Amino acid sequence: MPKVDRIRVGDVLPERAHTPTILDLFFYNAALWNGHRIHFDERYATEQEGYPGLVVQGPLQGDWLGQCVMEWLGDDGVLLELEYGNRAAGYLGGTFYSGGRITAIDEGSGEVSLELHVRNEAGDVLCPGSARVRLG
Repeated sequence: MPKVDRIRVGDVLPERAHTPTILDLFFYNAALWNGHRIHFDERYATEQEGYPGLVVQGPLQGDWLGQCVMEWLGDDGVLLELEYGNRAAGYLGGTFYSGGRITAIDEGSGEVSLELHVRNEAGDVLCPGSARVRLG
């Protein structure tokens, strides 16, 4: 786990790579009770909705941001706040990268602000976000 006295504004979190499969998309939809076929029925997604392929769920990308933060924090840190917004679609077959950087540190409280992202292989940010954490 990072320590407040050992981190600096601008430090980056370790980036995580995600290459979802059709089963990942299907089961994620099932867990959310999301019946939208653009996430698991390629023929429907391409022929009816006009997408170039199956769409990676926005909430899944948000979960990747949370996982990235929690892995960086370790067992002694606390996630206080997580926000994200889906700005562009990602499609099955791509690899996506979640990561972030430190934007502010309050040494007195141990609170740290983070800027987060999920980007595609071309570097386009699909899902920007932010988090506030407390280091132990």
